[in-house]
Amino acid sequence: MSDTTIAAIPDVESVPRAASSSNLRQGVLLINLGTPDAPTPAAVKRYLAEFLHDHRVVDLTRWLWCPILHGVILQIRPKRVAKAYASVWTDDGSPLLAISKQQQAALSQHLKDQGIDLPVELAMTYGNPSISDSLDRLVQAGVEEVIVLPLYPQYSATTTGAVFDKLAKVIATRPEFPAITFIRDYYRTDGYLDALAQSVRDHWQEHGRGDRLMISFHGIPKRYADQGDPYPQHCHHTAEQLAQRLGLKEGEWICSFQSRFGREEWLKPYTDKTLEVWGKEIERVDIICPAFAADCLETLEEIQVENKDVFQEAGGKTLSYIPALNARDDHIQLLADLVRQKLSVQ
Repeated sequence: MSDTTIAAIPDVESVPRAASSSNLRQGVLLINLGTPDAPTPAAVKRYLAEFLHDHRVVDLTRWLWCPILHGVILQIRPKRVAKAYASVWTDDGSPLLAISKQQQAALSQHLKDQGIDLPVELAMTYGNPSISDSLDRLVQAGVEEVIVLPLYPQYSATTTGAVFDKLAKVIATRPEFPAITFIRDYYRTDGYLDALAQSVRDHWQEHGRGDRLMISFHGIPKRYADQGDPYPQHCHHTAEQLAQRLGLKEGEWICSFQSRFGREEWLKPYTDKTLEVWGKEIERVDIICPAFAADCLETLEEIQVENKDVFQEAGGKTLSYIPALNARDDHIQLLADLVRQKLSVQ
């Protein structure tokens, strides 16, 4: 495999432009986490079984974890989660899948507008479209080198690491596979940080500014960080750079972590517990979730519904969620820049 990590990315202006698309044999594979095929208990159960079986996600020994997963979690959780999915489901499927398809189409068109005509496929680590099927489509299109872009700005073994594992498992069964260029993270890039800051400014201009800004990231067990996962450092760097770009002072913002699962300690401070405290102190909070490239259940339901209730029940009045970057023009520009850095100079 070639270039399995990405170092600090140079300015786009310093990168040679790819030559005519007539000789391009590269393709792009966007990968996000995944989603159930339908907002039903059966579909959610299939999805959770695949997701929670991944040792990157839950690292307990299988003899201990599997009885818990199959005997308890998959018997209880799918019904509740399916109800949550149903509340945010769209005509185009789950928000994550629908928005990811928009990103795929927008990135393809943006590259074409730059004179770069190469196939862009979308895959999910868990569920559909699968990495295997999407890789097949790229190969059938004549692609000899795949630029893999996991849609996780901050690296974690539980997300980006899981993408690499799944990709390796797929190609391990094949006698031949294309060369792989893997973009590990992009949390330090100016394009990403500037797009985040601009999304906050746009939200403030349209909806007004809250008393404080909560910068909430998906959490991981603290034990994973203690074992060397750099995710918390990446999150704190993102939050600090965003606050700096917005001119926020100490006390006007916080970096927090959401979506914990199980009983062990996760990264702190917890988003919901912090909102309980803030609800007694301020009337309005703005929340942005920079780890999510596309809005999904964790933002549209967990933040906008569950955590809004937490804040208001504690005495707060307004929780205003700032959407993920989704298919914003500046976000698509960033993704295109990341791809352009990896294009072969013809």
